[in-house]
Amino acid sequence: MSSNPAEASELSPQQQNKEAQSNGRSAVEPSNASSSGLPTHSAVPAPLTADESPAVDGQQDDQALVSPRHTLTGKQEHYLKRELVSEQVKWEISELNSPTALRRFGAPFKSDLGEISPLDSELPILRYIFVHHVREFPFLDKAKEKEFWQDKLQVFLESFASKNISSSEDRLEETKRRKLALKAQKLVELMMVSGVRTSSGFEERIRFSELEIVDANAIDTGVLSSMPEGNYLHGWDVNIAGVRITSIKRNIRYHKHAEFLLRVKRKGEKEYFVGRRYGDFSKLYKNLRLELPGKVLPVLPKKNKTSTTATGLFGGGDDSEVSSISSASTQMVNKDAQPNGESGSAGGVSRFLSVREHRRTGSSSSKRSSPRQSVDDHRSDSPRKEENITLFRESQRISLRAFLRTLLQNPQIAHTKAISDFLTHNPITLKDEDFEDIVRRKKMDEKRVEEQKKFYEIARKRAADLDVYMEKFRQDIVEHNGLTHLFKEIKEKETIQDLSIQYQKFAEWLRIEVAATIYHLFLAEDNSPELFAQAKKIHSLIPYTIMKNVIRIANPAAVMSNVLDIFLAQPFGTRSLMQRIFSLTLNDGIRSVQKSIDALAAKIGDPVFVDKLKQFSDGDEALKLAIREEAVQDDVDIIVAILRSEQIYPALNADQVTRLYNAYVAFNSAVENVDEELKQTAQLFSYLKQLMKLYLRQRDKSMMLNLIEEPVTLQLFRDLFTIFYEPLVRVYKSANVYNSVTDFAVFVDDLIQVVEKCRDQDASADPNQTVQAFIDLCQRHEQHFYKFVHEVHTHDNGLFTQLMGWIEGILEFLRHGPKNGTLDINALFEGAVQSGAIDHDKAIDEINKLIAWQEARKKWHQDKTRQKMAAEGGSMGVDAVPGGFSAGDFGLDQMDLEDMQYEDDLSDSEAEQEVQEEMDPIDAERRRRAKQQDRLRRNAGEPTKPEVSEVHKLKDEFLAKLRQVLAQ
Repeated sequence: MSSNPAEASELSPQQQNKEAQSNGRSAVEPSNASSSGLPTHSAVPAPLTADESPAVDGQQDDQALVSPRHTLTGKQEHYLKRELVSEQVKWEISELNSPTALRRFGAPFKSDLGEISPLDSELPILRYIFVHHVREFPFLDKAKEKEFWQDKLQVFLESFASKNISSSEDRLEETKRRKLALKAQKLVELMMVSGVRTSSGFEERIRFSELEIVDANAIDTGVLSSMPEGNYLHGWDVNIAGVRITSIKRNIRYHKHAEFLLRVKRKGEKEYFVGRRYGDFSKLYKNLRLELPGKVLPVLPKKNKTSTTATGLFGGGDDSEVSSISSASTQMVNKDAQPNGESGSAGGVSRFLSVREHRRTGSSSSKRSSPRQSVDDHRSDSPRKEENITLFRESQRISLRAFLRTLLQNPQIAHTKAISDFLTHNPITLKDEDFEDIVRRKKMDEKRVEEQKKFYEIARKRAADLDVYMEKFRQDIVEHNGLTHLFKEIKEKETIQDLSIQYQKFAEWLRIEVAATIYHLFLAEDNSPELFAQAKKIHSLIPYTIMKNVIRIANPAAVMSNVLDIFLAQPFGTRSLMQRIFSLTLNDGIRSVQKSIDALAAKIGDPVFVDKLKQFSDGDEALKLAIREEAVQDDVDIIVAILRSEQIYPALNADQVTRLYNAYVAFNSAVENVDEELKQTAQLFSYLKQLMKLYLRQRDKSMMLNLIEEPVTLQLFRDLFTIFYEPLVRVYKSANVYNSVTDFAVFVDDLIQVVEKCRDQDASADPNQTVQAFIDLCQRHEQHFYKFVHEVHTHDNGLFTQLMGWIEGILEFLRHGPKNGTLDINALFEGAVQSGAIDHDKAIDEINKLIAWQEARKKWHQDKTRQKMAAEGGSMGVDAVPGGFSAGDFGLDQMDLEDMQYEDDLSDSEAEQEVQEEMDPIDAERRRRAKQQDRLRRNAGEPTKPEVSEVHKLKDEFLAKLRQVLAQ
């Protein structure tokens, strides 16, 4: 209870919460937290006793939130509920692999036991989501229960589940189905934990004040990637500091080339410079391809020989020695220079010459006499005119810098030999003109970064002026039917100016947001020139006029319907054209795989090995599961477990066992040591692994072929087309969408002109003008976009209204939970204790351990995030303008969202996996083990989840209560 019982008795929990918040603390934070002996946010959680809950920075013991009649604190309630929900969701998602899952689901699916009541469903969570949020989707709500859900979709899904398509365990890799299942599991868990509340009203999550980050330096963090120095990426601080022209003699003539000067620094070491031509960057790219086969690398920027002109880099009364020295890659034209010199400060250059330890005077280093006398000899009263500076290959310099820094952001790439050689071999000594070029380009970088900061500051300031209106808009949206009201007004009003004031201000805020995004993409980043060039090229290739006329004249609904008839028709009961096409493709794939199988079988030279692998790939799930468990238990490769298994006949003889184990040992040695002799000995095991993968792939193709051949597949495809495509086509045809094609083309033309004009401006351009240019761009075209939305909504036959109602139904669940009430976790726990189903002390101890684990995990992830931001120069990005919405507005708790992010899957991308499938088995295994080690290294020190068993004894009673809450 509170440290001051008298005060606590006078204030309701809501009043205590309000008072605490007014003092800048959470609802459970005591005013004397610092003197209560509670650990700070950096402390490691102390061991918990059975009657304690973890104390967190800014919070007092949760006993202050528990009623005398309640056994559990608010925090214990929440994490007990979360553990039970998590286990149930995990089980339900995994159960979908069963062919009988839908028969135990309940309506609208059929069951052998007749209609299943919501109170009897074995999958209550998925049933609730399906009935209220999937089946009620605006398109699917028209689907008939028997004809679509039971006779087609259920039959198709059960048939797919019965095919036993190979799993992640079979392939030693993450399949797409597993990735999808993990994402679905996290989303469903988040939805249930947020929407289903406890009855006590005291439910509470662990919070750290520092986790609710309001980064005052977000702008600085966001532009850090463009800073010329101080941006360490996995130990490397690299900047392409300058460009110089070199002459190389070829046969008779000398040829001039651009050489990029890289300033390289490692922590604790002195900086140095290396010179690299564009061809060296291309060689680096090829070397990385060889060293990291299959690794997805950023695209090397194309060669760009354009120069950049800037004005006033050394203006503002800060005349330096830079103006007296000519560089081959930097030409200055001073139209108004006087023979007897200019006024200025002699100390201007010293701030930018940290790259050099010794510098000769301007008069001795220059090959021409300085036009400027000593500042003591003459000082002009007239202001100095601005100078034009041409920076040779400047766009190429910053695009290559972005390429290098993108490479270094990946720890695996940053530690390669190719990167090390590129950044360390053949350091050079700079000449005076090189130093001057570096100074000018550093000044250009600083101007560029300052302009970015000013842009974001001006955009934020303009957006902040709309805060009052945005708050009103936010309240309208998050209130009941807020989205419906917004789209109703869009449907009724033909122009933005006719909207209500808060919606007009929202359009103004959105204009600033889009302007900042365009600026960030095409102007602010180091890779912006490359991205802008790609966008221009794509835009020039699109035939907008032809597209417009095709859409205007053709009737897509009729065309697609006729085309679908051609592909799906089954004359006289024969196979349809679509089935024939799929069959042809799959059969070609099966035959191709069979050729590879035959070739590998000949290399293996043992039909027993080949036959046992074939039997495993075609075997039932029970056999595969038993062999996989045996492989894990004995810590051997799945191939070894399959071939030695007595469940698959015939058994191996002694010679075959010896040959197998020798190949297995050699394979492991070859993976760990790059040795050609070992690799030769290990070839047998490599062939066996390849053969297993080919058998699984061949079986998957055969199963998919069988699925396509089934009549229900074509029927389901036709129904889905009718449900989703035809309504959309009718809408876009009646709304004259073809006019929007021209509007979009005009917008892109205008965008290109604005970006090119801003790029041509020098670094001294007024940021206010830049901001206004992009805002004006959005303002010129916003009415066309609004007209598009208005026309579509006007002719949608209620589709938008239904869609908004569907979204609001989900938000209503997240904000207020199911209509049947809340979960009484305290009653569940107390009932189990009184009946002897669980031991009170053991259960409390396990719950507290779960809380301590969650707390330690949050701290660990927070520390890792800070370390990553420090090492990589920040990854938060720039939130150009404040949005006004939070997760809480939509019923989601921010802490729950962060917890789900902690569990993000670290699996490879699809592109990397496809490349890995084609690699040599030894290289693929070496790569797989390296990735495992990398994950272990990255997760080193992460708190592990405690073992719990007593809490799980509550599952049956919890499931009964959950069914009651979700039975709608």
